[in-house]
Amino acid sequence: MASWNSAPLHVSFEVLGWFAFACWSISFYPQVILNFRRKSVVGLNFDFVVLNLTKHSSYLIYNASLYFSVAVQKQYRDKYGQKEMIPVAANDVAFSAHAVLLTAISLFQIVIYDRGSQKISKIAYGILLVTWTTAAACFFVALHNHHWLWLISIFSGIQICMTVIKYIPQAVMNFMRKSTEGWSIVNILLDFSGSIANYAQMAMQSIDQHSWVNFYGNIGKLLLSLVSLFFDILFMCQHYLLYPVKKCKLEASPEPDNAKSSDRPLSENV
Repeated sequence: MASWNSAPLHVSFEVLGWFAFACWSISFYPQVILNFRRKSVVGLNFDFVVLNLTKHSSYLIYNASLYFSVAVQKQYRDKYGQKEMIPVAANDVAFSAHAVLLTAISLFQIVIYDRGSQKISKIAYGILLVTWTTAAACFFVALHNHHWLWLISIFSGIQICMTVIKYIPQAVMNFMRKSTEGWSIVNILLDFSGSIANYAQMAMQSIDQHSWVNFYGNIGKLLLSLVSLFFDILFMCQHYLLYPVKKCKLEASPEPDNAKSSDRPLSENV
């Protein structure tokens, strides 16, 4: 592993990394707290929640398997080299488990709180059915051939697919309702901050090493993170520009005419 040339850049790299980790970890709480305070999940798209749970469950399976399983680690080193480090740390497993727990709590809130006429769509049910049926079929294939590394790569692929599509139902729902009420913007702001910090962290390493390979060397991961940034920006535009909360409330409950009349100066009402 290459050493750092600049101590300040190294310190900045570490600080930005922990800042991103904190933002992404905390980002799960605002929606749960908002649901609890409102005792309602109206405005939170249920398709997003179940797709997000599938995403983080798949990511947890991938991380935990690669971190704890000796058999998976052996197959990884046989494929990529005996001296290669396992690309999953304890904090990756902890983050995934934390994400699954908080997303499951959101799903539980959907069951117990007021949800109006909202429900999980047939499209989401279809996606879940195809996803987990495929995962089960791959499990039995791996069970027969002991191709465990191949199996967890399938779960990694599921995680990537869910990341691409999970935000679409919420964005469409906000557009149809012309409102973001019930959808926590703090979650988006934290996710956006974490992503920007992550890019800044990568830039610090590139500047220090005089190489941008960590950007273009894993173009798939880079494009995936850009998709998340795109949706973060879209949600911020919806919340602050297109459907601001104050504007939506004023349009939803216009002031009665008699109230307007009573607010006029007495001389105008004579």
